[in-house]
Amino acid sequence: MVLALAVTTLATVPGDAAVREALLALASPPVLAAMRVINYAGSWQLLLPASLLLLLVFRRARERWYVWVGLMIVAPATEGALKIVIGRPRPEAASMGFPSGHATAAAAFFGAVFYLAESLRPPARRLVRVAALVIIVLVATARVMLRAHWPSDALAGIALGLALASAAALAAGLGTPPETRP
Repeated sequence: MVLALAVTTLATVPGDAAVREALLALASPPVLAAMRVINYAGSWQLLLPASLLLLLVFRRARERWYVWVGLMIVAPATEGALKIVIGRPRPEAASMGFPSGHATAAAAFFGAVFYLAESLRPPARRLVRVAALVIIVLVATARVMLRAHWPSDALAGIALGLALASAAALAAGLGTPPETRP
């Protein structure tokens, strides 16, 4: 919410240009090649089949499948509506960029993975959760390094996606003691 207010009232968000320039300075050809691959972790081409896999892997996801499918529908719809309402252009294009759709989608999906990993044994749970968080950050970083977004666009996408994943987890009854779950 604070980022949306800053984007709509300030000409530039403090730190956006400096962080963007610092990331772009690291964008050597091999790094950009890696970022192009990482970028797919926020695209529907990967997340649609991954969502189906999520339902196969996690029993809790199958039990409340409609919550997780709904999350993957609501996330891009919300992000798209916010782009229209806020109307902030991308750094190098006229199309709207706030919040980042790839960062929103990655944070929603991998945020769901983070919550669903609750059912895994501790070593696997930690590994899956750390991997999910790293992927979210890498997708957001890729969006900036690929010159598609301002850092605040990517950060807002992460915030939106994680907020929606958290709401989905609450709706699915995750995070509550087993004896009180529906």
